[in-house]
Amino acid sequence: MDVEAVTPTPTRDVGRTVFTQTWAELSFLHWAVEPERVAPYLPPGVRPDATEGVSYVGLVPFRMRDIGAWGSPGLPYVGSFLETNVRLYSVDEQGRRGVVFVSLDASRLAPVLAARWGPGLPYLWSKMSYRRTDDLVEYRCRRRWPGPRGAASEIRIRIGEPIEASPLEQFLTARWGLHLAGRGGLKPAGGGRTHHGGRTYYWPNSHERWPLHSATLESLDDELLAAAGFGDLVTRPPDSILFSPGVHSVFGPRLPAHQAEGR
Repeated sequence: MDVEAVTPTPTRDVGRTVFTQTWAELSFLHWAVEPERVAPYLPPGVRPDATEGVSYVGLVPFRMRDIGAWGSPGLPYVGSFLETNVRLYSVDEQGRRGVVFVSLDASRLAPVLAARWGPGLPYLWSKMSYRRTDDLVEYRCRRRWPGPRGAASEIRIRIGEPIEASPLEQFLTARWGLHLAGRGGLKPAGGGRTHHGGRTYYWPNSHERWPLHSATLESLDDELLAAAGFGDLVTRPPDSILFSPGVHSVFGPRLPAHQAEGR
């Protein structure tokens, strides 16, 4: 299997527009792990993506803005909210690189319900806040539903100078799709693999090159990684910390990535 190259901009068209959204004021915190550590969290037909022999677990808080569907303008109120996701890195049977979300905490209940019962993304409803003072950004999250209730995160990042992405930083940020299990395959955060057959999808996206800044971690008090099954990571500093003012992204239709035998 030939794995596609890591590129700073997408190399293929996503097709007709299904969703548009803006990801703003993002912080990327990443920890290196053995690929075998994350393999049980991936859907069928998808394996860990690795560079220099390791894969990564990401903790990514940001502001979601202006979600639109089928080319419509961004939805007022429900289309903008705060989000923090725990994500992994994946390659499917066609060599397409992507991400797999273990959990996605969001501050609006309506999109949480829509994402859980539509495409089956593991969204959770949380009380969240964001504050920026000059070059210091702070994200707070406390989980409401479905749980574990009360799991909290507080992240404080100091933004540095703009940078040109290194090969590792491109690997961690320039991901042109996500892998997810079909309906019925939703797994709870931290539960590892619960898929029993079924189809895995690849959902392509496209956006401009990430504008990246160096960043330093001022403080981290996080339970979301533990809720996802990676609690030991917070006992050591992240291996990579980045900040981005954001990009506007377009998603195309979902594509089959893997069809289980007998289906």
